[in-house]
Amino acid sequence: MASAFSTYKRQETIQNLKQKKLDLLVIGGGVTGAGILLDAQTRGMKVGLVEMQDFAAGTSSRSTKLVHGGLRYLKQFEIKLVAEVGKERAVVYENAPHVTTPEWMLLPIYKNGTFGKFSTSIGLKVYDFLAGVKRKERRKMLSASDTLKHEPLLKKRGLLGGGYYVEYKTDDARLTLEIMKEAVSRGASAVNYTKVTGFIYDGKKVIGAKVQDQLTGETHEIYAKKIVNATGPWVDMLREEDRSKTGKEIHHTKGIHLVIDGSKFPLKQAVYFDTEDGRMAFAIPRAGKTYVGTTDTDYKGDLANPGMTEEDLNYVLDAIHFMFPDVKITRDDVESSWSGLRPLIHEPKKGPSEISRKDEVFHSPSGLLTIAGGKLTGYRKMAEKVVDIVRDQLNDEDDTKFPDCRTEHMELSGGKMGGSENFADFFRSKVQEGIGLGLEEAKASELVQRYGTNIDVVYGFLKERGEEAKAYNIPRSLYASLLYALDYEMASTPSDFLIRRISALYFDIDTVYKWKEGVINCMADKLSWTEDQKHEHAEAFEEQLRLSIEAMKA
Repeated sequence: MASAFSTYKRQETIQNLKQKKLDLLVIGGGVTGAGILLDAQTRGMKVGLVEMQDFAAGTSSRSTKLVHGGLRYLKQFEIKLVAEVGKERAVVYENAPHVTTPEWMLLPIYKNGTFGKFSTSIGLKVYDFLAGVKRKERRKMLSASDTLKHEPLLKKRGLLGGGYYVEYKTDDARLTLEIMKEAVSRGASAVNYTKVTGFIYDGKKVIGAKVQDQLTGETHEIYAKKIVNATGPWVDMLREEDRSKTGKEIHHTKGIHLVIDGSKFPLKQAVYFDTEDGRMAFAIPRAGKTYVGTTDTDYKGDLANPGMTEEDLNYVLDAIHFMFPDVKITRDDVESSWSGLRPLIHEPKKGPSEISRKDEVFHSPSGLLTIAGGKLTGYRKMAEKVVDIVRDQLNDEDDTKFPDCRTEHMELSGGKMGGSENFADFFRSKVQEGIGLGLEEAKASELVQRYGTNIDVVYGFLKERGEEAKAYNIPRSLYASLLYALDYEMASTPSDFLIRRISALYFDIDTVYKWKEGVINCMADKLSWTEDQKHEHAEAFEEQLRLSIEAMKA
């Protein structure tokens, strides 16, 4: 039976959104919008969400994939921001330990580098204190020889030592999905590919939105007492539509990441390092690959597909050569990449790297609320801030009594295992179960890590319908994942599945090349696409593939 968050129920979901008189309509299906949806739903509000692309298709699938505390914000003396997002890392980990993993990070210290030995030691100590870091995860200071033992590929010249501290690695798109799925399982409505084309007003007060289904072309009207604009890079477009874009504006900066196979770049250890121009970058091992980023440049182009320039590519390659000189990486070694935008709040006379990552809520005369800025790690506190405003307005206007935020200790979809301390045992037993179903250990591990406590549903598909995979010439495990994505994660296009549901475009490019045709054929069957629709979806995915590899082929 299809879930409430099924691709097969998109039309039903749209009808529900039209028929309900919502307390709150959230526009934007990234991590911030998902967080607002869950927070509002769990306080008893009638809430819905529309997203013009796929969930997490913008910034929320194009980050450095770290739930991190923003060590560099200490340098800007943003103490409150560091304290808040530092504490939030642990909250995200406890509520979703399958998509969030502690990752020891090495910060090498060089003569004349950004961080000195003493300042690093003090900085990391303050960081641990502000973030309330567990004793076993508190920072350690390493000698130069110990630093090289942790990562032998580092540049040796001028190395003084290193700081060793914990960050948290995540799958940003899947974290967004798990938040969304949790909200939907509790009664919220959310639908992708529904673009807001205008607002509906009663006098000067906004009371609804006109939306167009991007897959069918149909238009709909959705009414709500309150509307929140959480569209990330697009927030100013909606403020313009509402004629309320005054004062501060969004400043877009772009960051790119390159993915290299571990055989070419055998990084043992995540590293946070100086670039030659005094910025900082990450190199992180993941799933047999190493990814490196990021850039921070002003951007004024296509918001949906920022792409990568020759200059972007060379900047990251130069950063690798500077810090890992023995690794002779060339553009031909880069398998994939992604480019994302940071929607920052404009601050005159500041460079891209200096602009604050703080979030801010803008109040429009029409009643439209806009949340802008912020970081992935702080999504839950941003949601709380917005929903508190909505709650106070509704309580005043309707004499209702919606309560305070309830999400701090709320396990997300896939994370129902009683906290992070139980994850290791859960993981071991479910991997063994997968091996019993004929999976190789590596594949079982990958699936359990991806789906957490939802793995039982995926294993159910594997057992009961695995043989159907032969019709599409794809592996049973991939077919089970695809069935799950269609039934439980509203995957509506090949890009949704191959990029955001299973991250294959970034971290398993071989799967893309080998099985994309089978995946497209399977989706065409299941979703009853015409030949024209199938061709359109296949072309759209090929364009995403081209964007991820084009700069390397120049």
